[in-house]
Amino acid sequence: MARSDVAKLIFLAAIWGGSFIFLRICVPEIGPMMTAVLRLSLSGVALMAFATVRGTRMHWRQNSRMYALVGVFATVLPFTFFSFASQYLPAAYSALLNATSPLFGALFSVLWLAERLSARKLAGLALGVCGVAVLVGAGAIALNARTLLAAAACLGAAASYAVSSMLVNKAGSIGHGAHGHIDPMAMATGSMVLGALIIAPALPFAIPSALPSLPAIGALLGLSLLASGLAQAMFIPMIVRIGPTRAMTVAFLIPVFSMLWGSLFLNEHVGLSTLLGGAIVLVAMSMVLSASRPARPATSTTKA
Repeated sequence: MARSDVAKLIFLAAIWGGSFIFLRICVPEIGPMMTAVLRLSLSGVALMAFATVRGTRMHWRQNSRMYALVGVFATVLPFTFFSFASQYLPAAYSALLNATSPLFGALFSVLWLAERLSARKLAGLALGVCGVAVLVGAGAIALNARTLLAAAACLGAAASYAVSSMLVNKAGSIGHGAHGHIDPMAMATGSMVLGALIIAPALPFAIPSALPSLPAIGALLGLSLLASGLAQAMFIPMIVRIGPTRAMTVAFLIPVFSMLWGSLFLNEHVGLSTLLGGAIVLVAMSMVLSASRPARPATSTTKA
């Protein structure tokens, strides 16, 4: 993998690590469903504006079905699930459970993409989950119906991300769309826009009872424009270029940054488990990346 791709994965992990902090700030005031609706809507508008300036050809008629499918699994389901879970789980725990997405991705790659799951890659994936478990000190929260449901929602979100990566990989490399594959920027934009339209009917039932505070509004903007809009525009092209299993190893680094941002901005304690878990995560990520072969890159045909 090129150094530039590794740097982008680290940058994305930093953004997505912050997203769990943003959720903890804005969901209590804005509500889980309204947070998901506004997150999708604002990021969809931002991406549509960028795609228009860039001159990306969307081919809505030919590609709308794939946009909608990716939108459901990459945005609607995980955004809603994580917003719900943020009410009952600390940010680091949501990030930990999100780190299972490479495991789902590896399984789905074997089932749907005929990708070979080597012993080294499997060991790396398992080690990565162990690393994030050490990182956040798994088992420190009380288990009850709400926390178990929230954990299940996070796992559902992780599985949804894995499914969306499979869809993006296929759409970007084997001939969907008007002129062959779907341009990654068009996919990022179309999936976010249609995801916003799909979740829009929930808006009347999600209006908060009071006007949110400025910190909550700021957290929502960061969640929408950075963790969704910018991150989506960067991540989808990476899935096409380096393959879904490699791309999803970013989930192993997200808890590292979630703990870091929590320590800096929310005064959360960082102990020895953070340092040890972070080291394990980096070793695991190295094992998975070195065991994976990059997907054949697709040539863009929809840029004006």
